[in-house]
Amino acid sequence: MNPLGNNSGRAGLWTNPQEFAECFVGETEGGRIARRRAQELGLDAISTGVASTLTMMARVVAARTAVEVGTGTGVAANALLAGMAPEGVLTSIDAEAENQLVAREVLTSEGVPTRRVRLIAGQALVVLPKLSDGVYDLVFIDGDPLEYVEYIAQAERLLRPGGVLVVHHVLWKGLVADERNEDDEPLIIREALDVVLDGDTFTSVLLPIGDGLLVAVRN
Repeated sequence: MNPLGNNSGRAGLWTNPQEFAECFVGETEGGRIARRRAQELGLDAISTGVASTLTMMARVVAARTAVEVGTGTGVAANALLAGMAPEGVLTSIDAEAENQLVAREVLTSEGVPTRRVRLIAGQALVVLPKLSDGVYDLVFIDGDPLEYVEYIAQAERLLRPGGVLVVHHVLWKGLVADERNEDDEPLIIREALDVVLDGDTFTSVLLPIGDGLLVAVRN
């Protein structure tokens, strides 16, 4: 998709910078198929901007090992695998085994070898503690926001120095920025952001793409 195709006609003017940024990099065919399947099932999926950021971050760290919390239909998995090393292995966790069956179908149709994607059906906070310490290059969190503090604690343990943590939904529909909003999700997400920002484990940045994306490098 060419983001310039929606230009209003006035040189240098883009009426929706957010849309321009989201569409700037296209999506793989596998990503488009997974996104379509998510829509058919009524599931949320990461935006194209988030997907392209995942691909870039996986490429930057030359990821050979990655963990994903929240498989869905495989939109993020496709994006991560597109940036990972050819022999890289993605471990993806989701409580809904049915969604993982769809993700596996999409990935297989795109020629992704089964050995490159380890799909684990289960609760993330049960599965994550069973994974090895300090051996992962990237951890992507797109699970239950009410568990973000615990997810981040697990990511700190799992990531090697120089590994990257990526957390989606950190703006939660714009409500996180409003400190007066004390709904459960914005409150817990603010807590999780404070854990990352106030500690000395990560160097971080918050990107206003998708529903908000925290990117942090383990020091």
